[in-house]
Parts: sequence; C-alpha cells; structure tokens
Amino acid sequence: MTARTGRRPARRSILDSPWLAAAIVVVVVGAVAGLAIRSGMFGLGVPGSSATPAAPTEVAAGTPTPQPLATFVRPTPSPPPTFTTHVVRAGETLNSIAKKYDTTGRSIAWWNRGAYPSLDPESADYDPDTVRVGWRLVLLPGTVVDDTNPPTPSPGPTAQATAGS
Repeated sequence: MTARTGRRPARRSILDSPWLAAAIVVVVVGAVAGLAIRSGMFGLGVPGSSATPAAPTEVAAGTPTPQPLATFVRPTPSPPPTFTTHVVRAGETLNSIAKKYDTTGRSIAWWNRGAYPSLDPESADYDPDTVRVGWRLVLLPGTVVDDTNPPTPSPGPTAQATAGS
C-alpha cells in the first residue's frame, strides 16, 4: 500500500484554458479594430456615421494645419462643342458676330461656305465683308478653324437662306 501525502491533485480553473485565452484576445483585437475604423483612423469611416475630427479652436502661427485625405473622383469627359445658329441683324459683320461667340470671322466663313458661296475662303468670289440681314449662320462658340485643315462645306442654301440673299 502506498501512503497518501495529503495533497489533492491540483484542479485546473476554466480560466487556465488556452482556448479561452485565445478567444479573449480575438474579441479584444476585434473591438479595438472596430473602434479604429468607426472613428475614421484609417479613412474607412462607416457610411452614415457622423464621426468627424474636432477642429482646433486656435492654431499657433507657423503651425501646419493637418489637411484631410484626398479622395479620388473619376473625371467626367467634357461634352464636345455643338453648333449654334445666329441670325444676322442690321449692322453686324462676321467679325462682330465672331467676337460675341469667341471665335473668328474666317471660322464662321468656313462653317457657312456651303450655304453662302460668297463666304467660301477658297472661292474667287470670297467676300467676308458682305453678310445680309436674316442670314442664318451656324458656328461653334469658342472654336477656331485651322486654315490648314478646314471643315467640309456646309450643306447648300435652304429656301430661307436663298430668300434672304
């Protein structure tokens, strides 16, 4: 027979479990990460949250002010210019019309040479100083024609255009 020493075997507490220790660490790390994200520490704020950094009430001279993180905004293409129509009034010239639309009189002549042959810069009958009241001139505001690469002629005169000539 063996003699008993009077000591009982040590009983382990549930708090001594390595699984419980690991679970506590996971919960604590998750809570800290959740708070950091929600507060905007990583720029990943939760949509709809109103957590914003407090603005300082007074900044010492020469102290750099922290700038917000830049966000990427996808650029949108600019629409191409579109033609507009101008009806010639008494006293107007190609140059006075061009000034209103930020273009040149010669550009207006290029765009309208098919409808009004006297405005064709390539024609022997080119007469940019003669425009008639009522002519409907098409033009592109803010655009100037490159004389080395002129546009194709506009369509021929319409019934309204020939009536006003």
